[in-house]
Amino acid sequence: MTDPSNSLAIALFSEILTADQLVRNRLSKVMPKGMEISHFSVLNHLAHIGQERSPAQLALTFHVTRGAMTNTLSKLEWAGYVHIRPDWDDARRKMVGISKAGTLARDAALEAVSPMVEELIGELGAERVRAVLPILRELRGKLE
Repeated sequence: MTDPSNSLAIALFSEILTADQLVRNRLSKVMPKGMEISHFSVLNHLAHIGQERSPAQLALTFHVTRGAMTNTLSKLEWAGYVHIRPDWDDARRKMVGISKAGTLARDAALEAVSPMVEELIGELGAERVRAVLPILRELRGKLE
């Protein structure tokens, strides 16, 4: 006999993983040329917080390895979207800040994805989206 709580967990994670894949596919199709979701995420975060972060801090924030974050930051630096400088207090560390070009690229990406996101929210209903956000945040917190 199947454990009902096990079935519930499988259904929950199946829906989350499938929704994640579908939203990534849709976002990838509307992102500006050359912009990856990981690039947009880092630029959006840096723009939102308005402060520099170390690569290690960014890796922790995005739950990726330092190597993966270094790869993303290298691509963003090459594109001119971020500035990477030595940490003046600790020469072993680096600090990352968003550039003017990065802000413009992030704004262009937001403009490109907004119609898709607004359409989706319109179809689901803003109140239903607001209602599910606390549950998703709590789930994320428990998984962290």
